[in-house]
Amino acid sequence: MPIWFTRLFVAIALVFTSVGAGFAHPHIFIDARMVIVFDDQGQLSGIRQAWTFDPLYSAWAIQGLDEDGDGTVSSAELQPLADDNMIGLKEYDFYTAAGYAGGDDVAFADAYDAVMEYDGTNLQLAFVLDLATKLDPNRNIEIEVADPEYYSAFQFAETDTVFFDNAPEGCSVEVNGPRPIDPAVEEQLFALGPDVIELPLELAQAVKDLSNIVIVQCGGSTSSSAEPVASVSERKGSPFVAPPQEPNLGGQTTGFLGWVNTQQKAFYRAMTDAMAQMRQDGSAFWILGGLSFLYGLFHAAGPGHGKVVISSYMLANESELRHGVLLSFASAFMQAVIAVSFVLIAAGALRLTSFAMADAAHWMAVGSYGLVMLLGLWLIWRKLSGKGHHHHHGHDHSHGHHHHKHDHHHDHEHGEDCDCQHAPTPEEFQKKNWQEQLGLVFSVGLRPCSGALVVLAFALSQDLLFAGIVATFLMGLGTAIAVSILAAIAVYFKAFAQKQATAGSSFWGQSIAIAELVGAFVVFGFGALLLWAAL
Repeated sequence: MPIWFTRLFVAIALVFTSVGAGFAHPHIFIDARMVIVFDDQGQLSGIRQAWTFDPLYSAWAIQGLDEDGDGTVSSAELQPLADDNMIGLKEYDFYTAAGYAGGDDVAFADAYDAVMEYDGTNLQLAFVLDLATKLDPNRNIEIEVADPEYYSAFQFAETDTVFFDNAPEGCSVEVNGPRPIDPAVEEQLFALGPDVIELPLELAQAVKDLSNIVIVQCGGSTSSSAEPVASVSERKGSPFVAPPQEPNLGGQTTGFLGWVNTQQKAFYRAMTDAMAQMRQDGSAFWILGGLSFLYGLFHAAGPGHGKVVISSYMLANESELRHGVLLSFASAFMQAVIAVSFVLIAAGALRLTSFAMADAAHWMAVGSYGLVMLLGLWLIWRKLSGKGHHHHHGHDHSHGHHHHKHDHHHDHEHGEDCDCQHAPTPEEFQKKNWQEQLGLVFSVGLRPCSGALVVLAFALSQDLLFAGIVATFLMGLGTAIAVSILAAIAVYFKAFAQKQATAGSSFWGQSIAIAELVGAFVVFGFGALLLWAAL
């Protein structure tokens, strides 16, 4: 087997395995506060937490929960949501870990007193965690809060972050936000593969750099004078009721993809601020539009759902650049149409709760991934069976100073009586495959952007629906441009290879056939992996 053939399929295999190890950029932003509780013997016995969610997610989460229709969502109406969140959080150890520095984490004995409040802008969840094993504060104690899958981005609140309750004399606290991970450590993590569920000891401590960490120290000269937070003492994917997590091969904290993820997070939060400002300042509409476009552009910059499918489809088919651009724009804008229609019907007309909306969005995503897989199967069958297959053979006939090259289409073995037909033009090929391309657009577009759903839900709750719709389509425009660039790369690669093959290069002739088949397998494999992960 030629070495280039082996390398090609190794590269494809690496793409598949990296899907399981990757994760998406965050769609929920949480400001965390905590009260560290000591018992009468001076042992650290529990943690009271208060998490404040960003306005966009807050608006999504409260959909359909105003049961009495008085225009406000009370704590009583929010209690089912709080209880559901606590059930989900238990499976993730409440996104919290506590233990001695350099040692194992201790288990939580109980979680209780979960309460949710909504102030018209932000949703807050408060709850209490009791430790199964009390900790001696004379040793350094670390408490970390983080979502390892990065769907929820935690950060400590800028003020009134950590409080002591009944702390011994001489206790102090050091608060540290997430720190950039070392590139060498990141390479080791990705080299472990998706099947590794427990990190080696030498990497476990390094990963803590991605968390928000509180270090408690006692026995020094500092005396604690802090009081518990009044609001706390008074009262999956992601465990939260959110749109389904988007597949993405990004998630790195360093390099280009790390920079892209940082920009996505910044633009997402800036969009929240701009939409909130529109109630007082109409000129913020233009700021919101620009931010939405840039968010869509950065959203599509990392490899993911539509990007991989469309680029692989273009690789598997001989298509002109304009067709690749058209498919990219059609898919992106169908996503926008689906997102707007979904929110208008589910939240506006039917007044579904966030539970029902999240379930509906999940099954739409499952349907999208299933269609992608079926499209891949169709492409594989068409390539292997020869249906619609067309080769390019270079025949150089010299007539004086004129050279003519003829492309031939054939579905038979060469013999003495070769009834060769000219290959279909790109326009003819596209006309014959319009159903296939419609299936591509529908399979990608059926899965709306989770960020768009949350923005639209927020806009609906703030009586800014028109602004939310415009923002959604501008996100789609940014996404379409980014995906078009990837599709153009695939088209130009095919064009270059075909030119070399026409010039008589057998290497490039074989490469085209293999690239087309690999592109079909990538579409199928990507859809199958996403469907398996979603189910």
